[in-house]
Amino acid sequence: MFSLSQGVGYAVKALVCMEGRDCATQYTRAIAACSGVPASYLPKIFKKLAAGGVIEAKRGRSGGTRLARIPERISLLEIAEAVEGKDFLPDCLLGEAYCRDGTACPCRDFWPRERERIRRELGRISLARMIAMERSQANPPPLGRTSARPNRLPIPIS
Repeated sequence: MFSLSQGVGYAVKALVCMEGRDCATQYTRAIAACSGVPASYLPKIFKKLAAGGVIEAKRGRSGGTRLARIPERISLLEIAEAVEGKDFLPDCLLGEAYCRDGTACPCRDFWPRERERIRRELGRISLARMIAMERSQANPPPLGRTSARPNRLPIPIS
């Protein structure tokens, strides 16, 4: 099954935390503690997110890290591309050279369309939506009550 990398997952966790008051414009170690992302790995992710224009980071005593834009203007596609590169979705679903060399592959008929559809859907999912999902899961309804909305996958592909 296709899934985004652990690095992208860590990036989303950290970015979700950064939107909150406790972590906004904080040092990496505070964001790591808040998000549960390993403190040794977070600077590597932040370097990529800063290069991708997702966050702004300033070193030193009055420094810290903050979102470059409001969460509604940051897409999951942008986060994935910053962390994994523009070509994070492979040319060939099977990970081979088939699709590049013109050989008939059983996946070749549908994968290019699906790859673009996945990119479009990830582009539609904002960080704000991920934050809302995280908050709804952090505050589950009291026992005995059911949510009006069933649990959903964080990345709906329609």
